[in-house]
Amino acid sequence: MKTIFVSVIQTVCDFVYLYPLLMSFVWMIGALIFYFRLEKKRTTLPVIDKYPFFSVLVPCHNEQDQLADTVAHLVDLDYPEYEIILIDDGSDDDTSAEIHRFCEQHQRVRGVYVKQNQGKAAALNAGSVVARGELLMSIDADALLDKDSLTWVAAQFNNSPRLGAVTGNPRVLNRTTLLGKIQTGEYATIIGFIKRAQRILGKVLTVSGVVAAFRKEALASVGFWDTDMVTEDIDITWKLEKKFWDVRYEPRAICWILVPETLKGLWKQRVRWAQGGIEVLKKHNDIWQDWRQRRLWPVYVEYAFSILWVLSFWTLIILWAEQALFNVPIPIRLLPPIPPLWTGSILALVCLMQFSLSLFIDSHYDKRIFRYLFWVIWYPFVYWMINAFAVVMAVPRALLKKKGTRAVWSSPDRGIEKTKPMERR
Repeated sequence: MKTIFVSVIQTVCDFVYLYPLLMSFVWMIGALIFYFRLEKKRTTLPVIDKYPFFSVLVPCHNEQDQLADTVAHLVDLDYPEYEIILIDDGSDDDTSAEIHRFCEQHQRVRGVYVKQNQGKAAALNAGSVVARGELLMSIDADALLDKDSLTWVAAQFNNSPRLGAVTGNPRVLNRTTLLGKIQTGEYATIIGFIKRAQRILGKVLTVSGVVAAFRKEALASVGFWDTDMVTEDIDITWKLEKKFWDVRYEPRAICWILVPETLKGLWKQRVRWAQGGIEVLKKHNDIWQDWRQRRLWPVYVEYAFSILWVLSFWTLIILWAEQALFNVPIPIRLLPPIPPLWTGSILALVCLMQFSLSLFIDSHYDKRIFRYLFWVIWYPFVYWMINAFAVVMAVPRALLKKKGTRAVWSSPDRGIEKTKPMERR
């Protein structure tokens, strides 16, 4: 029994060390292939023969202070055929009055009013019902869409009739605090980097909920958005891919976003993300029963392993604390997590390689991005711990959640101070 226990603990130790190391190389290789094959040479705005009509859906809940900037950017898009649909989802401030004012000011703007807070997914469904476009672009009510984004996305849809969704490239707008600066690097070195690699590997885990475009026909084929999922963006991605619609990443479809800059706001966001991911794994575990879904298997396994890594990490921390602080007899000597020894140093070096490479790629869209390399190196120490705690909290919430419970929303933390969006080269 002692030998088995030692073998198990040693396996857990190896997994905690090797898994992030392996995945870093997978992401780097995949992202480089994406960059050189699909991104590097596509620097000029595409000339397209057909401009499909877009309906830009903007779900709103208590957005009276943010909506004006969003609408100002939307009415100035460099695209000939589109409408803007503002959806008020049961706001208890003056959001509905703001929407009515924008409808009177701008011919492109239309309003949809939902009396009670039904959640973002329900708001998107309501907007889809009245949308006239064959393509739908969903953005958050505090996001600023780049003027060329619709053209880049339209070119993708024109080239592939089986393309169901295109996820855009969120760029952080508020960068005044440590948390904001770290997230600026995170969106470049983790989120965008991984999407590039996943696109090469075959399937994208999720579109970005803050900026994503959909073929309306594809959404109709899967019943649009489910209203009981905490993260509607991950769920709709899996629903589309299970129906064999393609999902792609378009890094030139830029959207400037606001991120949490308080620990409370960040915590709520990360718990929601973690819970939503686990809910999706639970809901879509039927992919293992269908050989045709085999391209989704690696995505499922990778996400499941990331959750297992967190649980393994905390298991080692607890065992080390018992051994070091309370002298609990454990038949294997566990090393302290801090300071990092040679294994931690190797992980730090590989992380630095990944961060530097991803910032180089993203510097094509944000000339200021390299100044955040110093801040993003703190990501493993700050965000890994926060995300690890969030997963522990999210697992029981997701597993014990009653099926059909509607996922409503509240206004998130939007930071302290915004900076001016970068002009693209």
